[in-house]
Amino acid sequence: MPEIIRIEMDDPRYQKERELRNKILLRPIGVPDYGWEMNDKNSWHFIAVEGAKVIGCVILYPLNEEKSKAQLMQMAVDHSWQGKGIGKLLVKALLNFATTRRIKEIEIHSRADVTTFYEQLGFQVYGKEFEEVGIKHRLLNRKI
Repeated sequence: MPEIIRIEMDDPRYQKERELRNKILLRPIGVPDYGWEMNDKNSWHFIAVEGAKVIGCVILYPLNEEKSKAQLMQMAVDHSWQGKGIGKLLVKALLNFATTRRIKEIEIHSRADVTTFYEQLGFQVYGKEFEEVGIKHRLLNRKI
């Protein structure tokens, strides 16, 4: 079973995380590589690894100075590992981390076609559907 690890940006695996995000999230919708990294330096990074390979990632970005509210962003799982529970492992590790950091609420701008995934993990849809990077999204949140 893959291992979930929190890394810093100076970890060599951060570059593999960036590449995975480009491959899975950005290139398919025409966003330039590295075009969505504006929050990376202020975020906590989680990766799923199998051996030396980064097969999944997600970041958690604090939304306020107190760091009591944060946003789950940039969730990506390598195509060959999708549907095998890697995303759930990543979210559970992120939620455990958030609990230890006394984060009280996590929000997500989820692509509309995957909101069920997050609902199964205790997140709730709120507000109206909106468009972001040319894709329909929904807002979700979860109190911790």
